[in-house]
Amino acid sequence: GDVIVSLAQWQAQKAALLARGGRLGVWLASNDDPANVAADLKHFALVAVDFPHFTDGRGCSIARLLRERYGWTGELRAIGHVIRDVVFYFSRCGFDAFDLLAGEDAQAALSAFGDFSEAYQTSVERPQPLFRRRTGAAQTAAAK
Repeated sequence: GDVIVSLAQWQAQKAALLARGGRLGVWLASNDDPANVAADLKHFALVAVDFPHFTDGRGCSIARLLRERYGWTGELRAIGHVIRDVVFYFSRCGFDAFDLLAGEDAQAALSAFGDFSEAYQTSVERPQPLFRRRTGAAQTAAAK
């Protein structure tokens, strides 16, 4: 069947894991360096990044590195202390799947995507900050 293994398990049992059937995912702790798995990303159906607490933002840095530096386009799942209040922000870092903390309402978490109509900062999907997007729109309008 399908399995998700820790980075340490992947490094120790790579050959055996590749030989087995089923989809394979890797689980990164918040203190793991994604560079240690970058060359192996082609073997994974998903990458899961653990958040030991919702105030620990290291997983967001891992997500951006995976998407922007290492070109990961597969499923990127936030696991651990994932609550409604962080879903919108995690999605901006590149997460596209969320394993909510027990007791969290999935419908409420889905509504988090509509909390903000616009964001000032850059994101994985929108690499230009709002002021640059507005400047570009103003220049386009002035040119017409």
